[in-house]
Amino acid sequence: MPTISLKGSKMPSSPIRKLVPFAETAKKRGIHVIHLNIGQPDIKTPKIALDAVRNSKIEVLAYSRTEGSEEYRNKIAGYYGKHNLNIESSDIIVTTGGSEALSFAMGSILDEGDEVIIPEPFYANYNGFATANGVNVVPIVSKIEENFALPSIAEFEKLISPKTKAVLICNPGNPTGYLYTKEEINQLAKLVKKHNLFLIADEVYREFAYDDKEHHSLLSVSGLEDNAIVIDSVSKRYSMCGARIGCLVSKNKEVIQTTLKFAQARLSPPTLAQIASEAALETPQSYFDDVIKEYVSRRNLLIEELQKIEGVKVAQPNGAFYCVVELPVKDSDDFAQWLLEYFNIDGETVMVAPAAGFYASEGLGNNQIRIAYVLKKDQLKKAVQILSEGLKQYHNS
Repeated sequence: MPTISLKGSKMPSSPIRKLVPFAETAKKRGIHVIHLNIGQPDIKTPKIALDAVRNSKIEVLAYSRTEGSEEYRNKIAGYYGKHNLNIESSDIIVTTGGSEALSFAMGSILDEGDEVIIPEPFYANYNGFATANGVNVVPIVSKIEENFALPSIAEFEKLISPKTKAVLICNPGNPTGYLYTKEEINQLAKLVKKHNLFLIADEVYREFAYDDKEHHSLLSVSGLEDNAIVIDSVSKRYSMCGARIGCLVSKNKEVIQTTLKFAQARLSPPTLAQIASEAALETPQSYFDDVIKEYVSRRNLLIEELQKIEGVKVAQPNGAFYCVVELPVKDSDDFAQWLLEYFNIDGETVMVAPAAGFYASEGLGNNQIRIAYVLKKDQLKKAVQILSEGLKQYHNS
């Protein structure tokens, strides 16, 4: 019998999606599953984006340009300009979601066996992108006791080797919701310039900054043009996860030219989705004001309810719409599966994302989960009540 590749066997399962079969089985039993496991916003997609597709006069759904349509890239550059970021359309490659942009970035700057340093916990698919590209993730631990702040630069420098080619951050963070300060961004900029490394920032949650805090983009750091690569996406910003439109942004022309070659191999990003994404850029600021107000309200309720549970520790997110929760259990994978298979209250249970898959270090995150607060507040409150009662019964089972 033919065998699959070593790379394929090493490809990690998604901690966000691997429990789906258990959730589907629960639903078939008539159980209502409250999904805290996935960052799919319930916020409505801006009508202007949907109308652009509905009203399109396209008669032939043709390929777009490999790097994305000129009209769309010009408008993206204008969007950055409104955020005081000097970006030109030639600095942008439109991609099929932020995921493809991340994969292209790794393929463009990292060879097989090279290393990328990533503060953990981190977006679980970074492991997958690295595995697919034959790249080694070197994790550096951020701690829940410190609200997942950036580890010290001295700790970063201990990990730099001749194989180190890049540092990757998510800002604001998934799964932590941590928002890096201007000082932390500048520290990282100084580090990568000193060691001649790339600095990749996944900034897909840039709009979601709370408590009067500001998002500080890599693109705002003077003198970092050759080192900085930014990953962006419409998925969360406009609640358009299904559009699968993202982009890679860099002032480094060699990075852009190399990324373009990877993009040519997949031909072009989706045409209709670009039309929707271009229209979405006209979304008024009032939309974001309302969305941020809603997420802050949800976050506050979620944190308040979680803190009522004995033995639970939770970090305070200042951005995105996730939080990491430490539970009084030894194995959150087992607990999450148990909730779906054996536990419900009045026909309802919850699905969470076990956090071990958001770490690269063996043994970390085993007692943690990630919660996405993308549901209405009444659902969030009910979900935490189910979680609380589930913990009590799990310990007695």
